Amino acid sequence: MTEASETATLGGGCFWCLEAVYLDVDGVKSVESGYAGGAVEHPTYEQVCDGGTGHAEVVKVEFDPTRISYREILQIFFSIHDPTELNRQGNDVGTQYRSVVFTHSDSQRDVALEVIRELTREGVYDQPIVTQVQALEGNYWPAEAYHQNYFAQHPEQGYCTFVVAPKVAKFRAKFAGWMRSGV
Repeated sequence: MTEASETATLGGGCFWCLEAVYLDVDGVKSVESGYAGGAVEHPTYEQVCDGGTGHAEVVKVEFDPTRISYREILQIFFSIHDPTELNRQGNDVGTQYRSVVFTHSDSQRDVALEVIRELTREGVYDQPIVTQVQALEGNYWPAEAYHQNYFAQHPEQGYCTFVVAPKVAKFRAKFAGWMRSGV
């Protein structure tokens, strides 16, 4: 029997933050940092950081939809970054840090738009949500190996200490029931 699998591709600022959170989520099989939404094939981190490729830093999250739903993946996403900041997250500024949901199907698009409507209707944020929702269309490139599992490998690095660690702590406090055992 084949285990169920679905993929979500999400951009919400630096991919190190998103990756570190999703690695803690029960039902998530793997998380890969990468680049999506741009025009350059096989972009490098330096090219993406320069802002000229059109790519966003993203994570590709493979998950078991029998254990965690796509809607729940998105609920986590919208709670661990600020979807009201256009082309930035905190001190990270540029289109490469935009809030974006790259969908893999029409049903993912529908769920993403519904989650945004719900958050808007509930007044969760003081400002309008600017998260883009667009089809991935095969335009995803894995980031370099040194970016993968970055937070776990470099917890003492300054950015990890002051930016990533607080996001991970916020997730763990808010979504303790969704964490894998042993975290």
